[in-house]
Amino acid sequence: MATTSDISRGLIIKLENNLYTVVDFGENKTARAGAKIWAKLKGVDNKRTIEKVWNSGETIFPIRVEKKQFQFLYKDESGYNLMNNETFEQINLSAEMIDAPEFLKDSSEVFVFINTETDTPIGAELPDKVDLLITYCEPGLRGDTATRALKAATMETGAKVMVPLFVDSGEKIRVHTKTGEYIERVKS
Repeated sequence: MATTSDISRGLIIKLENNLYTVVDFGENKTARAGAKIWAKLKGVDNKRTIEKVWNSGETIFPIRVEKKQFQFLYKDESGYNLMNNETFEQINLSAEMIDAPEFLKDSSEVFVFINTETDTPIGAELPDKVDLLITYCEPGLRGDTATRALKAATMETGAKVMVPLFVDSGEKIRVHTKTGEYIERVKS
């Protein structure tokens, strides 16, 4: 059994029949009463954010989660279809379960989190950085590298990313998937 002393960021716990991941936590000590442990929790299966307070030493119920590498195959009306790279088993996930689905392109890698108790997927995330081709943006101006001015660019996946003025259509850029920001141009 785990107790409140085992709480850490990223831990997934079961609380009132829902799964939550620990975003932040801390301890409040007072002179007369026992210590209290607080945690900010984000719902894995319900997308709610809550705060919970426990007495120090109370029992918590962590869930063991495995992170497996999958490959994105295609999107249809039922969701995003992914294939396990080891077993070639295919699964289907809804857009709500995937972190930044707008940056998914054919055969890109995706990390799927699987609840080992029920052997079901509980979420998925892309790598921190992906390389994408710009399909459309306004023409760039030569020498526009001194300012931090940005313009909108449409990627091959349909996502919109703000890029510097010197970037043109047909170029590959690196994008941070967590923030959706331009990082750099990629040499082909």
